[in-house]
Amino acid sequence: MKNKSYIGITFIILIFGIWAVPKIIAKFQKSDLYVIGKVPSFELTHQNDKKITDKDYLGKVYVVEFFFSTCPTICPRMNQNMLLLQNEFYGNPEFGIASITINPDYDTPKVLKDHADHLGVKHYNWHFLTGEKDYIFNLANKGFNIYTGENKNVAGGFEHSGLFALIDKEGNIRCRKDEFGNPILYYDGLEDEGVKAIKEDIKKLLEE
Repeated sequence: MKNKSYIGITFIILIFGIWAVPKIIAKFQKSDLYVIGKVPSFELTHQNDKKITDKDYLGKVYVVEFFFSTCPTICPRMNQNMLLLQNEFYGNPEFGIASITINPDYDTPKVLKDHADHLGVKHYNWHFLTGEKDYIFNLANKGFNIYTGENKNVAGGFEHSGLFALIDKEGNIRCRKDEFGNPILYYDGLEDEGVKAIKEDIKKLLEE
């Protein structure tokens, strides 16, 4: 009887190993997402008046956007789509968001906190960040290569893209490739297709 029990236990362990090992290996393999390069270093102040740097996001998969709280055009759409990402990964400590204002003269930590509360931000790793204007413009335009500019002739006084940057746990900017095999670089934060794509790719990076 003992021999039969040992054989049964061995069989169960073997079956579990056949099922589990590929999953464990897959979890630690890199996905097919393209590595653009390292995220630029930054140090900014978030809505609770605390310093936040890129190092605070290490070990997390996070999304970066450039916006401003009084934006009358694309920012409300961007923020709503960020809320969709928040809700999808709510409660996951390995996920985060960095919403960086391009109008820091107005967007103080207090203003950003009120804005976050108004939006319904709940994820503890979603930081609304402010700092010096020149520093932020340099971070956007030269660090991320995501266009940001000041223009008194446009609604709201600022120009910027609706792109989302995706960062992995090791601080690398990552993206998928298009149908021709070219890196898309950034995700469209205004369209449903772009939000769907980044949601899928966040899940891939969380498994790495």
